[in-house]
Amino acid sequence: MIKFLADAPRALELGRQVLSIEAAAVQTLSMRLDDSFLQALEVILRCEGRVIVSGMGKSGHIARKIAATMSSTGTPAYFVHPAEASHGDLGMVTSQDVFIALSYSGESEELMTIVPILKRQGAKLISITGNPVSSLACVADVHLNAAVDKEACPMGLAPTASTTASLALGDALAVALLDAKGFNAENFARSHPGGRLGRRLLTLVSDVMRNGARMPMVRDDVMLSDALMEMSRKGVGMTAIVDEQMVVLGIFTDGDLRRTLEKRLDFGSTPVKQVMSANPRCISAESLAVEAVQLMEQYSINQMLVVNERHQLLGALNMHDLLRAGVV
Repeated sequence: MIKFLADAPRALELGRQVLSIEAAAVQTLSMRLDDSFLQALEVILRCEGRVIVSGMGKSGHIARKIAATMSSTGTPAYFVHPAEASHGDLGMVTSQDVFIALSYSGESEELMTIVPILKRQGAKLISITGNPVSSLACVADVHLNAAVDKEACPMGLAPTASTTASLALGDALAVALLDAKGFNAENFARSHPGGRLGRRLLTLVSDVMRNGARMPMVRDDVMLSDALMEMSRKGVGMTAIVDEQMVVLGIFTDGDLRRTLEKRLDFGSTPVKQVMSANPRCISAESLAVEAVQLMEQYSINQMLVVNERHQLLGALNMHDLLRAGVV
């Protein structure tokens, strides 16, 4: 229940107006993209150093986001505060770098203070402003026009539509660069190892499987009671059945146990090989863990054995192991 808003309908309408104004600003920007956008891409693609992104105030926040997006999509970039740059941080910039400067007015004093030094060093300068004839736009090697018709702020003071347009333009650059470089999902995962995609694309079966003393395994000449004891000790819901060379002959699972109970067999005198499931689904240790998930879902199973090229047992895993690893 709304308690504190004096005029809820007005607040809702104002929120909608803001979104409409900012959406229109981005739409206008998309129709205005021209050869300067391609020139900016060419400059960055030819860059042998790093991309440095900079801006003051709200433009600085947008610059940080653009640098972060580029870095995570295959274009190494970092943010430099323009005020700090004039007090020593400019030493980070070399002639091999590309400097992207954001200022909606194009007259940011802090940026204009360091621009002559950047030009003298030989770094390429890309400016993103809302004024194509501003000081920053005129000295840049490439200028990208991020002008908007109006800000979403009712007073026209707070940067709103203009920062949204600059952010969208930065995203457009990052995605176009990603495509030009052939950056794929695996590359993305390598720069995001802590994320879900990283875990899905980089985790191998060998990283997840149970091996050594944690691996459920019995010889093919043991009785069913021994197999049940092994299942109970290892808590995986199954055990592998192997010969003296560790070659996998079969698997005995909880499902096999239920079927065995229906037959009323004597656990102490029934060889496990008599009730095991022969030729179980197996996977290699070098396979991606996500492939194990796909196979389990495809064949409606919850466990898999891990084998080498000679079909010798290396490990075992079940769906719970994959869940804990964040692969599912």
